[in-house]
Amino acid sequence: MSAQRPGAASNRAASRGEAGGSAITSGDGGRRRNWLRVSWLRSEQANVDTDQPGADYVDPETVDTVLTRAAAPVFDVMAREIESEPVSLILTDSTGTVLHRRLGDSGLGEALDSVHLAPGFRYAETKVGTNGIGTSLEVGAPLLIRGDEHYNGQLRRFSCAGAPVTHPVTGAVLGAVDLTTLAENTNALLLSFAKMVAHRIREQILEEAGELDRALLRDYHLACQRSGRPVIAIGDEVLMINELTQRVFDSRDQAAIIDRTRDSRGRSEPFTLLADLPSGVTARLSYRPTFVDDRLAGGIVHIKEQVSRRRPPSGGRVRTPVLRTVAGTSTTWRRTVEEMIDACARREWIVVDGEPGTGKATLIRAVHEYSRSGRVLVSVDASTSSPDETVEQVAAAAEDGSDLLITRAHSLDDETLDAVSELLLGVSSNSAAEDSWVAITTHPADGLPDTRPLLRLFPKTVVVPPLRHHIEDLPELSRFLLDSMGAANSTLSRPAANQLARLSWPGNVSHLKSVLEDICRRRRSGTIELEDLPAECRSTTRRRLTRLESLERDAVVEALALLNGDKSAAAKALGMSRATIYRKIREYGIEYRAKSVRSRDHS
Repeated sequence: MSAQRPGAASNRAASRGEAGGSAITSGDGGRRRNWLRVSWLRSEQANVDTDQPGADYVDPETVDTVLTRAAAPVFDVMAREIESEPVSLILTDSTGTVLHRRLGDSGLGEALDSVHLAPGFRYAETKVGTNGIGTSLEVGAPLLIRGDEHYNGQLRRFSCAGAPVTHPVTGAVLGAVDLTTLAENTNALLLSFAKMVAHRIREQILEEAGELDRALLRDYHLACQRSGRPVIAIGDEVLMINELTQRVFDSRDQAAIIDRTRDSRGRSEPFTLLADLPSGVTARLSYRPTFVDDRLAGGIVHIKEQVSRRRPPSGGRVRTPVLRTVAGTSTTWRRTVEEMIDACARREWIVVDGEPGTGKATLIRAVHEYSRSGRVLVSVDASTSSPDETVEQVAAAAEDGSDLLITRAHSLDDETLDAVSELLLGVSSNSAAEDSWVAITTHPADGLPDTRPLLRLFPKTVVVPPLRHHIEDLPELSRFLLDSMGAANSTLSRPAANQLARLSWPGNVSHLKSVLEDICRRRRSGTIELEDLPAECRSTTRRRLTRLESLERDAVVEALALLNGDKSAAAKALGMSRATIYRKIREYGIEYRAKSVRSRDHS
C-alpha cells in the first residue's frame, strides 16, 4: 500500500494538469530521482499548499554564529562572481530560515520577494514543499530542483540548487547554501556552484576554528603556567581541564563546575560567580573571554576555593532545618535555605532573585512558616493585581503590622513602585512596626534598577539557584512532588530518573512539576519507565528548540515509542529516510529503550 502512495500522488498531480506530476515520473522511470518522489509524498502528508508558499516568518535577530562568520567572506567573493547574472545566492540556518540573500541581478529580487524567499522566512519542506533549501536539508545532500519539480505551483517558475553546510569537525548540519534562478535559466552549473560555496564555507570554518582554537589554547597554557590554580578553557567545540583541577576536585565537583561554566559559553564580557559544589566547597569561578580580533574564541575560567573544606565539629553532617513544603539536600540548596532562614530570623528585609520557576515564593513561605510561625504573611502578586489593588494590599499589611511578600516586583510600573516604596519606607521607620518582615521576588533579567527607592530598603539579596545547578536534588524533589500530587505509589525507575537528570530544565521546578503531572495523568501508580516520559524529556539537546523543531522531535519520539524503537519502521512511518531519522535522533539527543531491551535488563 505504501509503495503505491508516491505514484498516487504523481497521478493526482498529472490529473490536475500540473507539470510536477510528469517531473516525478519522467526520465528513467523515477529510479534515479526516487528522493523527489519521497519529497513530494512528505509534502503531501504535511498538507503543504500547492498554490501559495507557506513560509513562516521568524523575527530577525542579530545573527553571529560559526556559520555566518565563516560565510561572510565567502559570500563577499562569490557575490562578485554572480554580478549581473540572473541568479541569487542564499544562506540559511539548519531550519531553512533565510539569513542572507545576495542578488546578481536586482530584477530577480521582486520575484523572490513575491514567494517570500527573503531573509527571515523559513523554507522548510514541511511548509513550502519540495524546494532546494528545505529538501536538501531534509535529505542531507546537495540537489537541484528544476522548475516543474517544485511541489508548490508558485515556485515552478524558479529552479534552485541547495547544498547543506556541515561542520568540518563535528559533522553537525549548520545550514544550507542555495542558488536560485528563473526556470528558463536552469543548468547543471547551479548545483556545482552551490556545492563549491558550501565547500568553501566549510574550509573557512576549519580555518577559523583552527585560529580560534589556537588562541584559546595559548591563553589556556598561559593561565596554567602563571596562575598555579585550577583552570578550565571553554569554547564552541572545546573544553579543556588542567591536571590541577582534576587533582583538587573530585568527579562530582568537576561535573558541577563544568555545568556552571557551560553558562559562560558565548559570553563576551568577563564575570565572576560563586558555585556551591556537592562536596561542600564554595568555588569562585572567574571567566575571561579570549578574542581573535573581534571574534570570540571562547574563555578561560580560573577556579579558586572560596570556602575551604571543613569537618563539622561532631564529625557528622551539619543538619539543615527541615522545611515542610520544599525539598532538597544539596550543598547549593542548603546554603540558600540557611541564608534565607538567617535573614528571616533577624527580620532582615530581602530581595529573592532567580529564574522563573525556581520556587522563590514557595521557599519564602516555607522559611516564614519555619522562622515566624506565629506571624501572618500577606502575599501580593504584582503581575496579577491591578496597581490600585497592589497599593491597597500593601497599605493594609503595613497598617496591620503583618509580614509581607510581594512577588514579581519587577512587574510594578513606576507610579505603583513609588507608592509601594513610600508605604514600606513608613513601615521601616515606624518603631511600632519594627517586627515586620518584608520579602520581594524578582527575575534576574528584569530586576529592579539599584537606583529605585524600593531596593534601598532591602539590604540583602538571596539568589535561588536554577534546578540545573542543584540537579542532584532531582530524585528527592521528584519524590516530594509526586507525593504532593497524590501519586505516592508512583516511583521513577533508575533509567527514567537518570534521563530527567540529563535535562537542562529551562522552566526549573515548575517545569519538572508539569512533566510529572503529565505523567501522572497517564500512569497513576507503579514504576515510571523511560518510555513513560513525555517526548520533550527524551531529548537531551541543550539548545532551545523552535516550535517546529519541538513538533518534529515529538513526532520522532512518538514514532519510536509506537514501533518499539524500530528506527527503520519509524523512518518509513514519518516519510523520511533512515539517514534522516538517525540524524534527527543525534541532533535532538533522543533517548529511547525498546521494551524488549528493558525486559532483558530487568530479567
